[in-house]
Amino acid sequence: MAMTGKVKPKTVTEYINAAPKDARKQLREMRACIRKAAPGATENLKWGMPAFSHRRILVIYGAFKRHIGFYPTSSAMKAFANELSKFVTSKGAVQFPLDKPLPLTLVRKITAQRVRESIEQDGKWRR
Repeated sequence: MAMTGKVKPKTVTEYINAAPKDARKQLREMRACIRKAAPGATENLKWGMPAFSHRRILVIYGAFKRHIGFYPTSSAMKAFANELSKFVTSKGAVQFPLDKPLPLTLVRKITAQRVRESIEQDGKWRR
């Protein structure tokens, strides 16, 4: 089978380095913010995008042409509906525009909520 186009990234670092130049800084900020909010979580690619997991997926994020997509699950979207109302959202996702600073405090709070949900659903969180 012939390879076409770009090689798919195999790691989160490869994903960030292959992302559009305009998105790389924000992807690195997202990564650092989520990593700090979910210490001990495993980082890998899910559906071709960076993800943090602990027994289950906590959050996924990715670069798009005009925004960073953040996928914290529908339960987190409901829990933070007021704070997320100024962004384009769907049931399980939010779009953070590339031309504005990331709401890192909100990303941290949402990620921490997902960690709490994971602990409640799966038992003790291992660090």
